Amino acid sequence: MTGEPADLEPPTLDKTPLRESAVDEETRALIVPDAADLPPLPLSAVQANFTRFYVADFPNPGHDQYVYRHPNGLCVVGLAPAHVAFKEEGGITAVDFNVGKSDRSDRKVTGKRKRVTRFLKSCFLIG
Repeated sequence: MTGEPADLEPPTLDKTPLRESAVDEETRALIVPDAADLPPLPLSAVQANFTRFYVADFPNPGHDQYVYRHPNGLCVVGLAPAHVAFKEEGGITAVDFNVGKSDRSDRKVTGKRKRVTRFLKSCFLIG
C-alpha cells in the first residue's frame, strides 16, 4: 500500500442486470397477483378446505341437507337453510338426544380421533 487516495477507495462492483426487464415482469406477474383478480374477502376455512355437496328433498320434500367433505375423509352433515325446520311456522320446537336406552346429550367428544363419535351408515336418516 502506497497510501495514495486511489488505493483507499473500495473496489467497484460490476452491476450487471440479471435479465431483461421483460423477464422481470414475467417473474413479477407469477409472484405478485393482480389485485383485480383477488376476491374482495379471503375464503373462509370451510370454503377453502371442504368440498360442498347439497342434497335437495331428501328423504322428503323440503328436507334439504348439506355435506361438507374434508380431504381427510371427515364429513360434516347439516340442515340446509331451505330446510323445513328453519321455517317460521312449525320450525324447530325441541331437540331430543335420548335415543332408546342411552341419552347422548352427555357424551363428550374429545381427542384427535374422536373415538366416542357415532359412525353413520347409508341407512341412517338425518333431519
